[in-house]
Amino acid sequence: MKIALPDAEGRLAEYRLSGNAIAGAALGPDRARVVYSAAHVVADPFTANEPSGRATVDWPKTLEFRRYLAGLGLGIAEAMDTAQRGMGLDWAGALELIRRTKAELPDALVANGCGTDHLDLSRSHSIDDVRRAYLDQVEAVQKLGGRIILMASRALVRAARGPDDYISVYSDVLDACDHPVILHWLGDMFDPQLAGYWGGQTFEPAMQTALAVIGANVRKVDGIKISLLDKDKEIVMRRLLPAGVRMYTGDDFNYPELIEGDEQGFSHALLGIFDPLAPAAAFAVQRLGEGDVSAFRATLDPTVPLARLIFRAPTQHYKTGVVFLAWLNGFQDHFVMLNGAQAMRPLPYFTEVFRLADQCGLLRDPEVAVTRMKRLLAVYGV
Repeated sequence: MKIALPDAEGRLAEYRLSGNAIAGAALGPDRARVVYSAAHVVADPFTANEPSGRATVDWPKTLEFRRYLAGLGLGIAEAMDTAQRGMGLDWAGALELIRRTKAELPDALVANGCGTDHLDLSRSHSIDDVRRAYLDQVEAVQKLGGRIILMASRALVRAARGPDDYISVYSDVLDACDHPVILHWLGDMFDPQLAGYWGGQTFEPAMQTALAVIGANVRKVDGIKISLLDKDKEIVMRRLLPAGVRMYTGDDFNYPELIEGDEQGFSHALLGIFDPLAPAAAFAVQRLGEGDVSAFRATLDPTVPLARLIFRAPTQHYKTGVVFLAWLNGFQDHFVMLNGAQAMRPLPYFTEVFRLADQCGLLRDPEVAVTRMKRLLAVYGV
């Protein structure tokens, strides 16, 4: 099968698809790593709401995708930034998403984002305001029986005067949690409003604050996900974690080697890229658990160029590539996103994502993918 794709000057060149879809496999209960896919949401294209207004979610399609992930044996990181949390999906929408996923998949491995995003950042907030906001969301999710990912807070960055404020807030919030939680350190490349998180402008002092929080609350911390797109920083912190506390890689650039690990340890995974890479992730980690490291790397290594393209700067727009692939693969009938985010990448980005996804075996039905790619090209006048 082939398609004519334009270059950056609009010149068309024939591209022939490989047609080799990745082998299917579901993760079993004795998986070698805990693997969460941070899942996107499907927008309702028929809403009369403005893109900049209240989000309208297509609930049946959104939940259908979560059933697909769970069927592959993957955990679901719910209501995170991949779901456009704080970037289209507000707290009320996030809580409804958490409620519906819990009702749909009561026995699945699901962890849910809790933050402070219902605070109005146009107003000034105190540390006590931030603490109460976290506690409000923790209470709401726990009432639904949900496990928690404690998300980084834009409001805390603004209100904190130093590391002690982070330690105080996190200790109080963790004390209120019924089960061990996953902490989330999201770098400013994903959200510029989180620059200086943990009260440090550089990695080392910020890491020490995070380690202090974990060390003082070990029984309440399942692990920490760091999304800094720097494998060396992740490895440094991984080796300093207390026994029993997991490192969850959030590095969408270097995940194969971080998940494989080294003689001193390895990372589990909580990744936005494992939304479009779900079948590759399940297949690879299953092979890793069987001791076949070469098959693990042979499956995931070729996906890294695609991941690096999807998450290229400005990184906060990576969700556009994620949803684009969901549309190509038939998980939704349109390429419309909350906040109109489908417009946040240029046409050459989409054509290269198409090529690389094909070469990785990540186009489930090449005929459907080609038909939809042609529709997108027509919108651009090709």
